[in-house]
Amino acid sequence: MVAPSGEQYEIEAAGYAATITESGATLRLLSKDGRRLVDGFAQDAMSSACRGQLLMPWPNRIRDGRYQFEGVSLQLPLSEPARHNASHGLARWAAWHVVSHEASRIELGLRLVAQSGYPWVLDLGVVYQVDEGGLRVTQSATNRSDSNAPYASGAHPYLTLDTGSTIDAWTLHATAATVLEADRERMLPTGRAEVAGTSYDFREPRVIADTVLDDCFTDLARAEDGIATVTLSNGERTVELWMDEHHRWLMLYTADDRTPPRGSIAIEPMTAPVDAFNSGEDLVSLAPGRTFSATWGVRAR
Repeated sequence: MVAPSGEQYEIEAAGYAATITESGATLRLLSKDGRRLVDGFAQDAMSSACRGQLLMPWPNRIRDGRYQFEGVSLQLPLSEPARHNASHGLARWAAWHVVSHEASRIELGLRLVAQSGYPWVLDLGVVYQVDEGGLRVTQSATNRSDSNAPYASGAHPYLTLDTGSTIDAWTLHATAATVLEADRERMLPTGRAEVAGTSYDFREPRVIADTVLDDCFTDLARAEDGIATVTLSNGERTVELWMDEHHRWLMLYTADDRTPPRGSIAIEPMTAPVDAFNSGEDLVSLAPGRTFSATWGVRAR
């Protein structure tokens, strides 16, 4: 019998252990010294609510699945029919192949062939590596077509402190100064606002309490090396997600509509915002033969 998510690939080093699946090159499990850092899914289950999946060649939603690129109108299948959107890319259910696999590192690839609404061929890749610094993930895309291709990437890990409680007592520190305002029915952007003075302001660490989040943020404060970090802690345990300068956007989702609710928080690094195929904001126009890569990671403190 084959697991619903296909083959299971394990890597480990320095107390970190991760399991990546053939389906979607998904991060199913990540732990440090036996303590979970991500809220994944069982081997005999499918990924639910996008747990651990890679979002390529776009993250989040495209309004009506419709967009224009370089003067051509295109229509994608509606993978979120209830909201009439195309959601989270085209690669998260595909069977990825192993390029190389070592004890602490695995590289997987997928040739995304031209299809309805996305008539380009991309060679997608991801490298997962664990060491004393935690998990490092590099997502890449190379355009194998003869014309420019629209591209963005993201990932959908749910972080946990593995305490058996809800997130309400945990402290969140996310340095974003701006939030996208959204239509709550379709979860599409309507504008943007400063977080100052609102419940979206986590620029100083504070307890999540009853704050509900399913929102896209930007204007992240960064270290001198360009890294932005989001921190989740409870005074005894800390887990961090960091992202490089290509990830200018961050989605935070408290999973209130999941079962069980608020058991973990999705902290999603993204290179472009919601509906970027229409707004064009931070959308990469990937030239023929060119490669775009972006890196993020998770570590325990």
